[in-house]
Amino acid sequence: MNIGEIISDSIKYPTSDWTKVLILGVIFLISVLILPIFLAYGYMFRIIKATIAGIDELPEFDAIGDMFIDGLKIFVVGIVYAIPVIIIGLIVSLIFGPASATTSTSISAGMFWALIIGNIIYVIIGLIVGLIAIIGIANMAYYDGDLGAAFRFSEILDYISRIGWGKYLAIYIIVALLSFVIYFIAIIVGILLIVVGLVITLPLAFAFISMFGSRAVALLFTEAVIEVPETPTEPEPLE
Repeated sequence: MNIGEIISDSIKYPTSDWTKVLILGVIFLISVLILPIFLAYGYMFRIIKATIAGIDELPEFDAIGDMFIDGLKIFVVGIVYAIPVIIIGLIVSLIFGPASATTSTSISAGMFWALIIGNIIYVIIGLIVGLIAIIGIANMAYYDGDLGAAFRFSEILDYISRIGWGKYLAIYIIVALLSFVIYFIAIIVGILLIVVGLVITLPLAFAFISMFGSRAVALLFTEAVIEVPETPTEPEPLE
């Protein structure tokens, strides 16, 4: 599938069952209680698993215990992948923190650009790690929830190379931009409904974005794991 087909399919995916969008929205709404957020993560994981399995319908909200455990696994994966980013962030802060604490007139041009470059490097590394983590979660879904599969880095990097870093990054940016637009529209509609509407529109926006993004990731990953059939050899000419 090309980029347009993946985005189009992923946008349409949640619209196949608005009841399930509403249910996930309610889960996001009560996630202020913390524990329900793991159910939301688990449902996103279930979407990835279903898509990889070739199922185009939204999965059911059943086997709640399993869904909760899958959500915990995603949380653990996120924490582990965040560790190197946090360490790099601390290093950047230790190197450039003192400079940012001084007055603007005392910062040399060299120190200013060093600060900018340091933060750019931090953001780039965070983005790369995030991209790897996403495919790691998809790989965990491919191996039916095996937590170790999320950290098979050579396998994960091979999948990304099959997808193509350019295509993967383009999908990531488009999904992020569309998610921002959906989120912005939800805020505007919520405000028009006299603020209390935000309690309705924002959880629904989160639900739609989660379904849309999970579907896009799964479609990309599915392309990477599909084996390309060998080109049939031409028959030998008869003598």
